[in-house]
Formats: sequence, C-alpha cells, structure tokens
Amino acid sequence: MTLRALLTLALMLLAAPAWAQAAKPAAPADPVVARINGFEIHRSDIEEAARNLPPQARQQPADKIYGALLNQMVGTTLVAQAARRAKFQDQPEMKRKLALIQDQVLAQLYIDQLIQKDVTEAKLKAAYEKYLKTAPPREEVNARHILLTNEADAKAVIEQLKKGADFATLAKEKTTDPAGKTSGGDLGWFTKDQMVPEFADAAFKLKKGEFTETPVKTQFGWHVIKVEDRRVAKPPSFEELKPQLTNQLAREFVAQKMNELKTAAKIELYNGDGSKPGAPAAAAPSAKAAPSAKAAPAPNLEGEAAPGQPGVPVLSPATKPKD
Repeated sequence: MTLRALLTLALMLLAAPAWAQAAKPAAPADPVVARINGFEIHRSDIEEAARNLPPQARQQPADKIYGALLNQMVGTTLVAQAARRAKFQDQPEMKRKLALIQDQVLAQLYIDQLIQKDVTEAKLKAAYEKYLKTAPPREEVNARHILLTNEADAKAVIEQLKKGADFATLAKEKTTDPAGKTSGGDLGWFTKDQMVPEFADAAFKLKKGEFTETPVKTQFGWHVIKVEDRRVAKPPSFEELKPQLTNQLAREFVAQKMNELKTAAKIELYNGDGSKPGAPAAAAPSAKAAPSAKAAPAPNLEGEAAPGQPGVPVLSPATKPKD
C-alpha cells in the first residue's frame, strides 16, 4: 500500500471510530496509543493527521483505518529517530525545509486568527440580507414520473393517462424506477437545477395537473412526467446559508489582506533560471541531467490549499465567526 493510500484511510477517525466506541472502561481524554523508544503518540496525533485527508477514506472500515494510520506513524517515528541519531537535523538542507514548513504553519495560523476576528456574526447577517435582496426567486415544482425503457412503452402509458388512468397507480405498475414503484413516482419538490436538463425543461413547462404528452428522453430512459403543484421556493435560512457566507467573506478578507501585504512589501520576481525578467532565458537542462529535488509547494493565498498540501490559507473547520 502506498503512503498516500495509507494516510487516506485515516479520515474515518473523525466519524466516531468503532475502536473508540468498543472500549468499555473509561479511557483518558487523550490516551497514549503507542510508545517508540520512549516517544509517545497520542490519539489526538492520529486525529490531527486525519483532518487533512481526503473524504473518500470515510468508506473504509474504522478498525482498518486506525491500525493503518498507527502503523504509519510508528514507522515515521522510527525513521525520524534514526535520522536524528545521524544528525540529519543539523544539515543545511534540513534546516531550509523546516523553515519552509514553519512559514506554512505560521501563515496558516495568522490567517485563521485574522478571519476569526474579521468574519463576525454581524457581517454574516449583513451578507445574508444582501443575498435576500439580490437573489432571484426560485420556482419549484412537485412532480411525479414514470420511467420506461423505450419510447413505445412511454407512449402507451401516455395513452392510458389520456383515457383517465391514475398516474400514481400506473407508476407503481409500469415504472422501472425502484423508488417510484412504492411512491407512485413521487419526486417531491425540486428546483430546475436539481434535475437533468431534458427532464427539468419538460417539467417546468407544465402547469399544475398537466402531464407530458410526448415521452421525455434522458440518460436514464424515457419519462412521462406529471406536475402536481408549483410554487416559489423559500430562500434558504440564515443558518443554512451560514457556512457558504462564512467561506465567501473569508475569501474576500484574504484577498484584501494579501493586497495590503503586497502593497507594503518590496517584492522582486525572477525567471525560473534566476535571471531578471526580460533577460535571455538560460538553456533548458539536458534530459540526461540528474533530477533536482522537488521544490516545496507554493502557498495558495486565495483561500484553498493545493491538493495534498497544507496551503495558505486553508479555511479550517475550527475557524468560526466571532460574535
């Protein structure tokens, strides 16, 4: 298993891990889960590492995740201890890389704390009121559908509906949609952007009580659609929209802060070969040249981290607006 795949498993620790639930005796708040030559690894260390992993790991069994990540941390600790004994920490290259990592962490903490102070509840509510004034009303329909495998069957259903057949009853008998067989094809309320375009266009052209008199083809098959009702959707509540508003205001704040820092700083940019802009570029390295060490990723200062990297500034889940 690759290091990336192994670390990916750890995210499941964030979702009430089974290994923690199964423990009957009362455990310490942050128990030691391993000791390597006296060095302690705590459960919080595993949970902290897990916070930065991709969400697909949630599909893995909790016990597998815990064991995989713990083994990885033990292995990393053993190698790091061997490196310290060999005085790798005193090498100039090591000091340079540690300084780069420190810069990443410092920038992250700095931005997080500034966001906590700037993105206040009052500003979020003001942004919500602005949203309510500018957001166009969204129309919803309450519809049913009957899904068929071919156009001929769909046309036959339409003929039965024209003769007075009950739509819900036909849906239970004819639809190939498993959910529709028990619900009578009921799809509930939805907005136009929640359905595939062909289906949405047909449904939103119908008036209350009407059904499509021509089969509607989508990637799923052939549909017969009936609109039970229409309405203007209520806007999302402040609490529903709050995470999105928080992210939006945080991004705006970060962009403003970066402009301020750039304006006050003396920044000199050079070409990739170290020459000044406008100077002749140096010859590209030969294909036989030894590969150079991979440079540390540049921090992303627009509010998102580069994939698999800490980035700056990541809007961490712990960042909450201050009252």
